[in-house]
Amino acid sequence: MTDPNCIFCKIASGEIPSKKIYDDPDVMAFHDIRPVAPVHFLIIPKAHVPTLYEADLSQAPALGKMLAIAGRLAREAGAADGFRAIINTGRVGHQEVYHVHMHVIGGPDPLGPMISRKR
Repeated sequence: MTDPNCIFCKIASGEIPSKKIYDDPDVMAFHDIRPVAPVHFLIIPKAHVPTLYEADLSQAPALGKMLAIAGRLAREAGAADGFRAIINTGRVGHQEVYHVHMHVIGGPDPLGPMISRKR
């Protein structure tokens, strides 16, 4: 299932080029076009799922694979001493593209705080 108007579906189908680092029948990973750290890539399921709110158990194999490959891909990309995996969901979560995607962010230096704590 794909959405013809979704940029990530177009990337997954090859309609829009990307700097791909992983590709199989279920998921793909590619470099973020606006990286926030030396290592910053996205892992997406190829099936269109707008947000984690819409995810169900039928997507479990692809969503599980996203988590399972993140460490190896992060290490191969240069995040040898840790990384952050983020899935933004909905407006409050600052999701920009409504196709589930996981940001993998890291590099040689520690990342800043994920969320500032309110006092």
